[in-house]
Amino acid sequence: MATEPGDADVEAYVAAVEHPVRRRDAQRLLDLMGRISDERPRMWGSSIVGFGQYHYRYPSGREGDGPTASFSPRKAAITVYLPDGVGPHADELARLGAHTTGKGCLYLKDLDAVDLRVLEGIVRSSYETVTDGVFGSRAEG
Repeated sequence: MATEPGDADVEAYVAAVEHPVRRRDAQRLLDLMGRISDERPRMWGSSIVGFGQYHYRYPSGREGDGPTASFSPRKAAITVYLPDGVGPHADELARLGAHTTGKGCLYLKDLDAVDLRVLEGIVRSSYETVTDGVFGSRAEG
């Protein structure tokens, strides 16, 4: 992640999300990720809501900081970022419901179309992997 956490108002950002389903789902993710992380949300750049912070180092030597749990209410879907990638969550993703994935991203068009307990388990597992110190290096991407 190429940015640092800022002091922008997360609640105002979420309230300003135009798409009503994305706005509703962003509020739900604020609650879910807040429960998992026991951290207050912070804006990372202009569009990512993050909880906590971790340091990463790629095998190439590139390093930086990122939020341990985060999401972004994009126009097409909400993006949930999984710092440990989607691979470790394959079994859970098969039970999640309607979604698509990228290398380290989970795209959700409507949280009503997914099993929220499964989603919470995925986010919790990713968060714990990163915060338990067993995360180590990750593939550069």
